[in-house]
Amino acid sequence: MLRQEACLQPFERISVLGIQFYAISACQLVEKIVEFAKLNEKKIVGNVNVRAMNFAYELPWYKDFINDCELVFCDGFGVLLSAKLNGYRVESKYRVTCPDYIENLAKTCERENVSLYLLAGKPGVVNKAIEQLKAVAPNLEIDGHHGYFSKEGKENESVIEKINQFKPGILYVGFGMPLQERWIIDNFDRVNARVFLPLGACLDFYTGSVRRGPQWLTDRGFEWLTRFVTEPGRLWSRYLVGNAIFFFRVFREKIFNS
Repeated sequence: MLRQEACLQPFERISVLGIQFYAISACQLVEKIVEFAKLNEKKIVGNVNVRAMNFAYELPWYKDFINDCELVFCDGFGVLLSAKLNGYRVESKYRVTCPDYIENLAKTCERENVSLYLLAGKPGVVNKAIEQLKAVAPNLEIDGHHGYFSKEGKENESVIEKINQFKPGILYVGFGMPLQERWIIDNFDRVNARVFLPLGACLDFYTGSVRRGPQWLTDRGFEWLTRFVTEPGRLWSRYLVGNAIFFFRVFREKIFNS
């Protein structure tokens, strides 16, 4: 823990509802991920948005997962707002979302000779993502496998064997919360990767398989609104109910602690 705090000393550590994350920008995050990948030890770089905060509040194992990560960054304006309500001075640049920095990560990996393995998306999505990343980082050592496989048994073992043959510096895992975090916990000791990076549906957005909102909207904290409008039947509970529950918990904690 002391080594972790010393390594991340330049970044402010924030606590909301007992869940820890750091105020870190996209460029700083990429530098730290690649730096970790060059070390001879395994690390997990997690992230929090409102949905993750709700999972962490309700599931003790998930809260432990987040708080035990080497580094946790913020991927949601709602979480930044909750930090402000708790007295932290945070800026919008500390909301970091994967599609906005994945190409920078690829270029940095290429420059620093760090390999990248993508384990996410429907069949075909990961291949498209690899093609797009190779276009911006031609010498990047990259491979991948889709995320639609059984997370236990022979199929899971086969996927792990492919990852271990590649020996990635960074393993991007995108199954959605909390499945991706559970998979990392269950397979951490058997997977030969240095940095585990759970990032949800990043590849779907990056490849255009799922539509993102316009930048003027996403940069102002309303990316959730675009997703809700495009998939209201599936996402109404996550955003309308989930956001309300999260801020109720934040305000309740603030009132009780004041």
